[in-house]
Amino acid sequence: MSDESAKKESNNQDVVLVESRWQRTLDVLSVIGPPLTVATALLVYFGWARTDAQAKSMGLDVSLFGYTVQDFILRSIQSLFRPLAWLAIIGFLWLMADRGVDKLLADQRFRPAIRRTATALLVLGFLFAAVMWILTISQPERILLYLPYMIAGGLLLGTWGMSLRRRATAGSGRGLTVTPRALERSFIFVLVTLLLFWGTSDYAQALGRGAAVDYQERSQLLPTAVVYSKERLAVTAPNVHEETAGTAAEPLYRYTGLRLLVVSGGRIFLLNDGWTLKEGRVVVLRDDSSVRVEYGNPSAE
Repeated sequence: MSDESAKKESNNQDVVLVESRWQRTLDVLSVIGPPLTVATALLVYFGWARTDAQAKSMGLDVSLFGYTVQDFILRSIQSLFRPLAWLAIIGFLWLMADRGVDKLLADQRFRPAIRRTATALLVLGFLFAAVMWILTISQPERILLYLPYMIAGGLLLGTWGMSLRRRATAGSGRGLTVTPRALERSFIFVLVTLLLFWGTSDYAQALGRGAAVDYQERSQLLPTAVVYSKERLAVTAPNVHEETAGTAAEPLYRYTGLRLLVVSGGRIFLLNDGWTLKEGRVVVLRDDSSVRVEYGNPSAE
C-alpha cells in the first residue's frame, strides 16, 4: 500500500471517528433535551403560580411586573425545595424498607407474614386514596393543602403492598416486561405524577399568598423610598406625603412614606407605609429619568 493510499485511509477513519462521536453526542442530547425542556417548563410554571397568587392577593395582575422566564425560575426554587426534599427523604426510606423486605423474602418462614402485611397495606393504601379523592370531589372548598400528596401516598402505599404480595406469593421475579403488570405501573406512575404536580402547584400558590400576608405584617422592614418628580404625581395612597421641594420656575415634588416592593419590567413598584391587603395601595412608577428615587435602610429610621 502506497503512502498516499495509507493517508487516505487514515483520513477516512478520522472522518468516521468524528462522525461517530457527533452521532453519540446527538443521541445523548436527544435523550437529555426533552427532560431538560420539561423541567424548565415546570420551573417556570411553579414560579408563575407562586407569583400569580401573590399578585392577586395584593390586588394586582402578574403581567404588570413584567417578569422574565429567569425570574419565574428563580421564584420557583422556594416552591420546589421543600417538596423535593421530602420526596427524596421518603424515597430513600422506602428504598431501605424495600431492600429489608427482600432479605426477609429469602427466608420462606417470613413469606406468610409478609403476604398478610402486604395485603393490609394494599387495602389500606387504596382505601385511603379513594376516601381522600371522594372528599376532594364532595367538598372542594375544604381541600387541605397537602391533600394531593396524601392521595399520591395512598396510591404508592397500595401499589407497594400489591408488589410485595406478588413477590411473596410468586417469588421475586421483578423484570419489567410489556404485560398488564407493566401497564398498571405506567398508569400509577402517570396518576401519581399528576397528583404531585397538583400538590406542588397548590403549595406554590399558598407560598405566594403567604408572601402577600408577610408584606402586610412586615412592610416596615422593606427599604424606604423617597420619590422626586418634576411633575405632580398626585399619589393618594395612605400615609404618603407630598411636599414641594423646588421653586415656582422649576417645580419639584417630593413623596415620602413609601416602601420598595420590587423593580421589574421597566417599572418601580412601591407600597405605602402601613400597607395592608384591604386598604393598601401599590404605587407603580416608570423606571426612567422622569422620576428619581432614593432608597434607604429601614433600620436607620
